[in-house]
Amino acid sequence: MTYCVAIKCNDGLVFAADTRTAAGVDDVRTYNKLHVLEVPGQRVFVILSAGNLATTQYVLAYARREMNDPNATTSLRTVRHMFDAADYLGQLSVRAQKQAAEANMNVNVETTLILGGQIMGEDPAIYMIYPLGNCISASPEMPFLQIGEIKYGKPILDRFVRPQVKLEDAARCALVSLDSTMRSNISVGPPVDVAILPRDGLAISHSLRLDFDTPYYASLKDSWGRQLENAVRNLPKFDWEVQQSLPLSPHPGSNFVAGQQQRQVDASSHPQQGWQAAQWSSDTDDSGRR
Repeated sequence: MTYCVAIKCNDGLVFAADTRTAAGVDDVRTYNKLHVLEVPGQRVFVILSAGNLATTQYVLAYARREMNDPNATTSLRTVRHMFDAADYLGQLSVRAQKQAAEANMNVNVETTLILGGQIMGEDPAIYMIYPLGNCISASPEMPFLQIGEIKYGKPILDRFVRPQVKLEDAARCALVSLDSTMRSNISVGPPVDVAILPRDGLAISHSLRLDFDTPYYASLKDSWGRQLENAVRNLPKFDWEVQQSLPLSPHPGSNFVAGQQQRQVDASSHPQQGWQAAQWSSDTDDSGRR
């Protein structure tokens, strides 16, 4: 299985993907699912993939070949807009699926892609490309796109990701999203690839591959786990917990006993005052009158 996520911020784009393509007791394989194609200083594209590996490799091979072919009429080098690039990859995907389906009708050859990047003169953009070749883009209300095993990693994205989020914070959020998915689904696994594309940079500024034993990733996992536990413990208490924690009221007679003891101490410390108090008490009746 697969999990990939792309986040669009005001400052640029963040991409993250796992690398596991098969999982089993004796069958674990990894392939890159994050691919970068660029014309330095002019345009840069990042492709995330989920689905049939052969179809994905067909799309990537033709995209690279035609991008490097000066005679190609349509390629990632010649398209004028990010939407055109997404449409171009969608056509390649449909063509690959059609050829594979004609050879074997019993195999699922569908693949879903995320294309992100920037062409000089345009804003950065991310698109999800469906197996049918059509696509959708991210929006300010939904500034991220996911493919593969998306349900485990979506809650943190829903709560945190906004267009104004810093790129580094978005990258950390993407890593937490991936970690949550790997914790709940063994078919998604490390190493994890991360790429950061700043706005108008037209080049990947940071590219990381992180495994469980990578110091930064290990620290992030540990810190997130501890802070999540502390957050749960600090949530508001239930009514019955609050009532149980209230201090018990003192016994009604305790104040009287304490007062008697204090008067005895005062009388022993000031015998004259104690004699006057006793005299006053003997000269009065029950109502307090002499």
